[in-house]
Amino acid sequence: MNDRVLIGKGDTAQTLLARYANRHGLVAGATGTGKTVTLQVLAEGFSALGVPVFCADVKGDLSGLAAAGEAKPKLAERAAELGVAGYAPAPQPVVFWDVFGQQGHPIRTTISEMGPLLLARLLALSDAQTGVLAVAFKFADDNGLALLDFKDLTALLRHVGENAKAIGQQYGLVSTASVAAIQRALLQLEQEGGAALFGEPALELPDLMRTDLSGRGIINVLAADQLFARPRLYATFLLFLLSELFESLPEVGDLDRPRLVFFFDEAHLLFKDAPRALVDKVEQVVRLIRSKGVGVYFVTQNPLDLPDAVLGQLGNRVQHGLRAFTPRDQKAVRAAAETFRANPGLDVEAAITEMGVGEALISTLQDKGIPSPVERAKVAPPRSRMGPLTDEERRVVLSRSPLAGRYEVLVDRESAYELLARKAEEAEARAAADAEAAARADDWNAQVTAAYGSGTRSRKPSAAPRRRAAPQSMAEKAMQSAVRSAGSAVGREVGRQLLRGLFGSLLKR
Repeated sequence: MNDRVLIGKGDTAQTLLARYANRHGLVAGATGTGKTVTLQVLAEGFSALGVPVFCADVKGDLSGLAAAGEAKPKLAERAAELGVAGYAPAPQPVVFWDVFGQQGHPIRTTISEMGPLLLARLLALSDAQTGVLAVAFKFADDNGLALLDFKDLTALLRHVGENAKAIGQQYGLVSTASVAAIQRALLQLEQEGGAALFGEPALELPDLMRTDLSGRGIINVLAADQLFARPRLYATFLLFLLSELFESLPEVGDLDRPRLVFFFDEAHLLFKDAPRALVDKVEQVVRLIRSKGVGVYFVTQNPLDLPDAVLGQLGNRVQHGLRAFTPRDQKAVRAAAETFRANPGLDVEAAITEMGVGEALISTLQDKGIPSPVERAKVAPPRSRMGPLTDEERRVVLSRSPLAGRYEVLVDRESAYELLARKAEEAEARAAADAEAAARADDWNAQVTAAYGSGTRSRKPSAAPRRRAAPQSMAEKAMQSAVRSAGSAVGREVGRQLLRGLFGSLLKR
């Protein structure tokens, strides 16, 4: 069976063909019915076929994949009952990842790679705020501002807010109120530890698609117990990884086995309160990513948690027990039963409510992509440990990881933060130089004024008003007239004498 994964056995063995594993799948069921063990069995089966796996470990139990299971008689009995050939406890090749860098290799991306749409989802922005964020990204692209880490985005938004009018004239209206709202959302995300997600070195996708020396696919386990406490961050990050795979991988069509299988645990968080644009993007990715050689398996409690457009793309299904306590539960049971290919010998709706732990209804794509009739089956036992690793065991696995040391050291190269800070310093320097030049000019003008005056003739203060002269008598007027006549005569005579002397001297020459 080197071309299929054994899931369990009912009347017949229930297997998943490797060549149809990229047609996606669903693992559903109420809490405590065995979804995690089923996921563990599927991951081991894909790894044995040489297919790398990525899964999020919400409760910590999946870390047990890295250790051999206990040799319990009950597990051996079930393996023999189901016809599991060569069953023996064995560890699996595992690489641990952690956004916060505590329980695995740090797994990061850059602000630019995340993009405005997913970032808006992460920050729970309104449509208007999302538009302003898109303007900020466009401004950064046009001006060569690399957005790598959290401080790059905060610096960019501060610059956009301070220059909202000028930027708005080129890219459209930029509301300072919207900028302030985005900044508050970023502050909240930073306080929740979300800043650890952004930076370099960013994850390189080929590191998720590795095999070990024996050819087994590496099982990448994301430690998500802390990340899951921030549901929006958890869902957005996994969707980002899925989108990156879709955008980066080349078209390969239908292969004999997928290049990667991606398990999306607690998948209902992906669609909770998601805007329509984001739901449309998920539907597009799920519909088209199979041609990139990637299989996506959603793990959730209730099939109704997924949109119909997504649910219709999931060809391989494992349905654990559901509890029909409420009208919504009863509706979920009917919906789950109706999605399977009918089996005349099985009351599917009744079976869903009756199954115990470790049992499931299974239907997978078989020859020519036709779903098999649904069958009630017991799930095969995993070979790895059903339970978490100890801290010491996890440290040992990390120390032996083929990626040890590649992502641990944070790199802070020149990006938007440094470039905008430099521009601000240059602007401050120019402003200081202009102010200094203006001060020198004012000082020079003051010195010139002090030395030469202001350049305008100042009037002397007017003298005291004259007293009006007393009226003259007739005798005084006659005397004044005689004096004027005598003075005029004397003046004319003096003038003639001067002219004669002047002409005489000229003629003598």
